[in-house]
Amino acid sequence: MEWVLKGKPDIVILELGANDGLRGLNLEQTRANLEGIIQRLLAGGAKVVLAGMKLPPNYGADYTKAFQSMYADLAKRNDVQFMPFFLDGVAAKADYNQADGIHPTGSGYAVIVQNVWPVLEPLLKK
Repeated sequence: MEWVLKGKPDIVILELGANDGLRGLNLEQTRANLEGIIQRLLAGGAKVVLAGMKLPPNYGADYTKAFQSMYADLAKRNDVQFMPFFLDGVAAKADYNQADGIHPTGSGYAVIVQNVWPVLEPLLKK
């Protein structure tokens, strides 16, 4: 976080936590980590766009639902902009992902940019 804050960013798009979810880690710890990051960014003067993630159902419906709702809850609690699913229109689409099936290609990121823009643009106008 220190190197991010040294740059004095005006806006930060925060997209973290998917690896925690894919590993089935304790969601309270993931939530606390994300909240700590959000609060440090806000205290540093940055506007935050929190980008949510979704998981495959490997750990069951309760875990998957709690993971997904964690992002909306954090955005509301910290009064930050929210993008419900960072990989909307990209996840599980072979043409938009690298061979690992998880990380987007350039074409996938073009879709992500189109999805992020409506959330980001109003912040740029302020």
